[in-house]
Amino acid sequence: MKIDIFLQPGKDFRACADRILQAEAWGFDAAWSAESLSNPFFPLTIAAKEAQSPFTLGTMAAPAFPRSPMITAQITWDLARQTGGRFVLGLGAEMPEFLPIGEGGQPPETLDKMREYLESLRAIWRSFQNDERLRFRGRHYQFRLMAPFFNPGPIKDPEIPIFLSGGDSDVYALAGKLCQGLHANLLHSRSYLSDVVVPHLSRGLESASRPRESFELAIPALVFTPDSLEKVRDSQNDGGRGIARYAFARRNHSFATYHGWEELLDSLRRSALSGDSGSIWRSLPEDILREIAIVAEPERAAAAIRQRYSGLADRVCLVFPLWNPEIIAAIVADLQTQLRGDLADQA
Repeated sequence: MKIDIFLQPGKDFRACADRILQAEAWGFDAAWSAESLSNPFFPLTIAAKEAQSPFTLGTMAAPAFPRSPMITAQITWDLARQTGGRFVLGLGAEMPEFLPIGEGGQPPETLDKMREYLESLRAIWRSFQNDERLRFRGRHYQFRLMAPFFNPGPIKDPEIPIFLSGGDSDVYALAGKLCQGLHANLLHSRSYLSDVVVPHLSRGLESASRPRESFELAIPALVFTPDSLEKVRDSQNDGGRGIARYAFARRNHSFATYHGWEELLDSLRRSALSGDSGSIWRSLPEDILREIAIVAEPERAAAAIRQRYSGLADRVCLVFPLWNPEIIAAIVADLQTQLRGDLADQA
């Protein structure tokens, strides 16, 4: 199991890049940049020059549909070149919040459009790498020209991994069929992952005759210490506000239905959108909080993370609402020590 970290870039890309490099020095395996106030790709372009192999850089749930596949293909190609093949493209399969939801939790035709998005991305990358004629014709996307002036040319590592994210069972299956990984939603429980996410993911893998070993399930883990939980319950806290908006998005419809928490989570989503994040963390029932998050003293957090996700996750991406370098460094060091001990025991 690999241990990663989640970051939400602010307005200072250099500061975010410095945090990525800090995470590398602390022993994390990867840093994932999410879309919030700023473009998630930009801090990675700065960190890419300084981060060293095998540290991985990637986006998490970067919204696909607001960007043309051509735009996404170009920037990811540049990052793959800059990182020497250590970049992973994490795409979000959701439509924007204001569009209508279909019966399956997704707006109409979203799944077919996402499939075409993935296929067109790879067609464009093949054109970059092999200078082959670009001829992609779908219902939603058509690309029939690659002018030499816009072709960046081949790179050493052209097989860019794609991780998909979304809150729909069909998205999990699509990830298993066409992608190299899945980012689970931040709002989850172990039982939901085992009962819903993994079976649909397996369905997708089986449909493409792909072995489970060829795929990575990456699970973001929300980590609170008692002190950080108290601070995010302050409605003025920026960290708590940002995580609340990310966690309580509409993509969690399936998860809410699974647990029978539809009314509660819909209310929390409205609060997150209005900016009243403090009330979210104050009003969230304790049993639900501990179902969706790790709440532990710093010295106990690593054991709690390992217990919850071992045997389920290929990667655990730690999400800290507050940036406390001392605590983060201690938790990842403790986790890596425990995981090395597990490997030694297995040997």
